[in-house]
Amino acid sequence: MSPKPLMTVTSTGALGGGGGQSLRRILVSVQSPAAADKALSFAADACRTVNGVIRLVHVRTYDPPIPRCPSRFYPESVEDAAALLDEALVTVWAHGAQATTAVVDAPRGDAGEAIAQHAASWQANLIVLTRRPRSAVGRLVLGSVPDQVMRSASCPVLTVHPRSK
Repeated sequence: MSPKPLMTVTSTGALGGGGGQSLRRILVSVQSPAAADKALSFAADACRTVNGVIRLVHVRTYDPPIPRCPSRFYPESVEDAAALLDEALVTVWAHGAQATTAVVDAPRGDAGEAIAQHAASWQANLIVLTRRPRSAVGRLVLGSVPDQVMRSASCPVLTVHPRSK
């Protein structure tokens, strides 16, 4: 039995060309810096070699408004989201890469679409995501943000499996 691959590449376009010049703008979705460590390291190393930049994005989901209550419910504050991105920045900087951050708000269930839209508006050349281990049935029943991103992204998507314990 062969070991499982550490990374899975799903592409809607070519990764190659121009000696890596096509990887100058990499978007990394960060939900947890600890789980995204390998994704952050990969993106930082790729950007550093071509003097590129990384956009760290955290999607803050909200529940639909409650009737007769116009405000949205966010289970996570803006400060908590910013602190999470700051922690991810430390990892990127430790690898010698440049990065910017963004917090994106999206309705619950639309995080993948929000990531793909933000990547398109930022003109990302590659999206890097962490894929949690989940069975095919689990992905079918619960859905998967990486699957949503792969279906709607206008650039290549790289999924990285988190470190095994």
